[in-house]
Amino acid sequence: MGPMTSTPRPSDLDPEIAARLKRSPDGLVPAIAQQYDTGEVLMLGWMDDEALHRTLTTGRCTYWSRSRQEYWVKGDTSGHFQYVKSVALDCDADTVLVKVDQVGAACHTGARTCFDADVLPLTQP
Repeated sequence: MGPMTSTPRPSDLDPEIAARLKRSPDGLVPAIAQQYDTGEVLMLGWMDDEALHRTLTTGRCTYWSRSRQEYWVKGDTSGHFQYVKSVALDCDADTVLVKVDQVGAACHTGARTCFDADVLPLTQP
């Protein structure tokens, strides 16, 4: 399946970048936030074209809230900011990796990452 060209919301994202994105049917791509210096995986959020544009141009992570149907900038409510160091697309252009300098907790629960609390047991053959 090629890149989807329609998006649900208007955006100032560079058209060359927008043309490369492979979005979900609702116009979103998953965005993984990773601590830039330690490699720690912090969280996964969702971005549409405009959220990606804002992330690339403001130096702060902006996500699209699927539940609230609105943009949110990480840290505006919690004070736990994500300062953008780099942004990359994966090889399929359907996932964004944002390397950030995370201030405080990344998870809404107050944990450093969203992946600390529920580690599943491995069963080896």
